[in-house]
Amino acid sequence: MARNEPPAALHDPLDALLGYQLRRASSVMMADLAATLRETGLRPVEASILLVIESSPGCTQSDVGRLLAIKRANMVPLIAGLFRRDLIYRAPVDGRSQALFLSPAGEAMAKDARKAINTHEQRFQDLFDETKVAALLDGLRLIRKHG
Repeated sequence: MARNEPPAALHDPLDALLGYQLRRASSVMMADLAATLRETGLRPVEASILLVIESSPGCTQSDVGRLLAIKRANMVPLIAGLFRRDLIYRAPVDGRSQALFLSPAGEAMAKDARKAINTHEQRFQDLFDETKVAALLDGLRLIRKHG
């Protein structure tokens, strides 16, 4: 082969790297999740916020941001957008803190989002047996703890 000819087949030198595989798998899963949620009109991050508020009514914006690892500067427009869409409402807690709650429309949207997310998750969990799903979740949680 001459120096300027392309190779017949590319070899992926990154294939055996855990981080590379995690990033590629995450891209596939997030694209599928976004497509699955499209019918609800929610982006994955918005659906995640609604589900956190649903499971912990009265939590604060800071609580949600910490749990989902979303920076404060990014949380402000996300919460404002959900508020403008009448999916959440705020109630004073103390000082400047405000508790977050789902509105009736937010409760309905969270239900739709949960259904879409469950469908998405099942598609990928069906690729593995239950033991492998549990091991994969344990491994991913371990990576997050050490990050």
